[in-house]
Amino acid sequence: MAGGWARDGAVSEQIEASISDELARMQALKRPVGESLTHCAECDEPIPEKRRLALPGVKLCLDCQQERDSAFKSRGGINRRGSKDSQLK
Repeated sequence: MAGGWARDGAVSEQIEASISDELARMQALKRPVGESLTHCAECDEPIPEKRRLALPGVKLCLDCQQERDSAFKSRGGINRRGSKDSQLK
């Protein structure tokens, strides 16, 4: 089914692309797994034992993790619907 000037299958491709993008984003947000490191992977400072016990699989010290979290930029919405109405907003 195509709508307007779109070719056949375009809507399905847009839905699949949206799902793929969201799955990739979810994979990036995965919690650490495995054994915790005793020293930070970035700055080589010791990771406190309480942090290692609280977050199994942790790889960064608190300072490096806070720096990484503050550098996060929220992604903008992507208009995949293609309607004129959504493009004007």
